[in-house]
Amino acid sequence: MSCWETIADYAFRSLGYGERLLPRSDFTLCQQFTLIGSGLIWNIYFGVLALSAGFFLATAIALGKAARNPFIRKPCEWFVFLFRGSPLFIQFFFAYEAFVLLPREGIEIFGFTAETRWLTRAWAGALVVLFFNTAAYSAEIFYGALQSVPKGDLEAADAYGLSGWKKFKRVTWPTMLRLAWPAYTNEAIFLFQSTTLVFFSGFPAWQQSGDALYYANYFADKTFNPFIPYPIVAFYFILLTLSVIGLFSLINHRLNRHMPTERKTIRYRPQLIR
Repeated sequence: MSCWETIADYAFRSLGYGERLLPRSDFTLCQQFTLIGSGLIWNIYFGVLALSAGFFLATAIALGKAARNPFIRKPCEWFVFLFRGSPLFIQFFFAYEAFVLLPREGIEIFGFTAETRWLTRAWAGALVVLFFNTAAYSAEIFYGALQSVPKGDLEAADAYGLSGWKKFKRVTWPTMLRLAWPAYTNEAIFLFQSTTLVFFSGFPAWQQSGDALYYANYFADKTFNPFIPYPIVAFYFILLTLSVIGLFSLINHRLNRHMPTERKTIRYRPQLIR
């Protein structure tokens, strides 16, 4: 089997398309790169959805922590403390056990039956855990940036007659994002790398639709050589990290487009006379 045939058979196997049977012997580098890359689709899925949804929840929690009302501030503080204070690995196991204890037939809500069986699958249950975890860490980052918004900017907004939602939309929120974005970039990188913990959690891979580490572990068990599949996983995640850094750098440039930049030009000035 050529490498192109291997890619055609296994490129989307983690999504349920292509060859169903995994190779049993005579493993090639092309097979390992293809299958591990196929599993990486799930890591990207976890990271993108958790980061996108967690961004909005983190913003709301950061505003809640800055609120004067203790009935709003205290729940937000305890949410951040709970998910930042406990290990992510423990959160996976605790969430899985909690979802298993839910009635699998569903929960009656106002006469309607809410299906809960899907929460025990990795594609949903693990995503919920990552969503709350990154929301807690990002909320603390946004809260620190919110407290660092220059008072002069707020006073200028008041002088222009901006208040309430307009003031937050045009002054407070953009400034908060600009200050928090470097640290938030680091949180995004950490989240994508944390998706590898889904393999070790209690959430099962449905129909062998595992992530990158699932296939790397398969090859390591079959070949008794972990020094090929695991470096391949590291290689893929390095590329993924570089992609995240590049994308977030573009967004950071967009957020700071109004800031003055100094362009340093190199001038050649030879010292002919001393």
